[in-house]
Amino acid sequence: MSSRRNAVYALLVAALLTGLFTGRAFFFTLAYLFGGLLFVSLVWAWISVRWLTISRKTRARRAQVGRKLEETFVIHNRSILPKLWLEVRDHSTLPSHYASHVVPALGGRKRYQWTVETLCLVRGEFELGPVTLKSGDPFGFFLSPRHLDATSKVIVYPQTIPINHIDLPIGQMSGGDAQRRRSHNITTNASGVRDYVSGDSFNRIHWSSTARKDRLIVKEFEIDPLVDIWLFVDLSSSSIVDDPLLQRTGPNRSIVANSTGIPPSTEEYAVVVAASMSKYFIDSERALGFAAYVPNREILQPEHGNRQLNRILQTLAVARSLTTYTLGQMLALETPYFTRGTTLVIITSSLDPNWVTEAQILSRRGIRPMCILIDPYSFGGNKPAAELTALLQLARIPTVTIKKNDDIGAVLAQRSI
Repeated sequence: MSSRRNAVYALLVAALLTGLFTGRAFFFTLAYLFGGLLFVSLVWAWISVRWLTISRKTRARRAQVGRKLEETFVIHNRSILPKLWLEVRDHSTLPSHYASHVVPALGGRKRYQWTVETLCLVRGEFELGPVTLKSGDPFGFFLSPRHLDATSKVIVYPQTIPINHIDLPIGQMSGGDAQRRRSHNITTNASGVRDYVSGDSFNRIHWSSTARKDRLIVKEFEIDPLVDIWLFVDLSSSSIVDDPLLQRTGPNRSIVANSTGIPPSTEEYAVVVAASMSKYFIDSERALGFAAYVPNREILQPEHGNRQLNRILQTLAVARSLTTYTLGQMLALETPYFTRGTTLVIITSSLDPNWVTEAQILSRRGIRPMCILIDPYSFGGNKPAAELTALLQLARIPTVTIKKNDDIGAVLAQRSI
């Protein structure tokens, strides 16, 4: 394009010089013609990227690793002049999101639409946009860019593996499957409301509903013997081990994924295990709490329902092993938040024996710890996990060991040792 434009410049200068030396009007007219051609081409290229609007619509602002994100682009020519061609260059940070497109001839007042489907390979929070529009004149002399700064966010949740069963240690409170049976006595589990009937105690009246309905409404209670479960995910920088072939990029050390499987890193395995267990417990109608340093401290008190699951997945989506706290230090700091009878599931790849001492202290307080150990030796670590597993066995802390390329669902279904 520049060489073509330089050739016209050269012809323009040659025509002017020839006209000056010969005095013939023809050469001056030719010079004016070349100058006018360049001016019209420059204005045309400038107009080609004006009076355009582009919108991008995403079905959901949340996606998940292993699933597709669908995005639709619509470009509208608001002028009466046609656009001969347009290049839409997308600058999104979502990996493998190839949304750039070349738009064919677009008539006046016309629209053009295209859809992009992207397989999500990496968890995290990503930016969609900005966009650069490029076009030019029909002679190919000038190229005019226009930068559109509008952006939006999309969060990609970590992958979840189907889990059929997890063998949990029995807490000191009664446990088991949710009975979901109505109780005539007042319990801590209110399941709903109903109209007042003769004989109901006044302390069962739900006054907010009574005022709203203008009639007596009472609370119903159910028997639910389940203890709270806490997931404690170790994301300390000292315990992370990456496979030597794994690549990371950017200030947050995001993984460069080259396949649809779980990236070979203890960090990614810990996140996938935590996400999968969270979905399993929430689907089982258990009250689930969550604790991790991601690297900032994140504590989610035990709750039921999909809202709690979405909070956990959103936290895990952006979690990175950047905190300088060790697992032992984190357990010591968070001990006051665990109540007696709680089942504490610790997901870690740390081989430091000091955290086992903290777990034993929790056991003496009536908290039942369980360890999901991501074996760092299978990811290229320098030290086998046999010594730590033996120490956990002596401490009577049930342990499940997961190695690289293991079937996570099948391993978690096995009886812990």
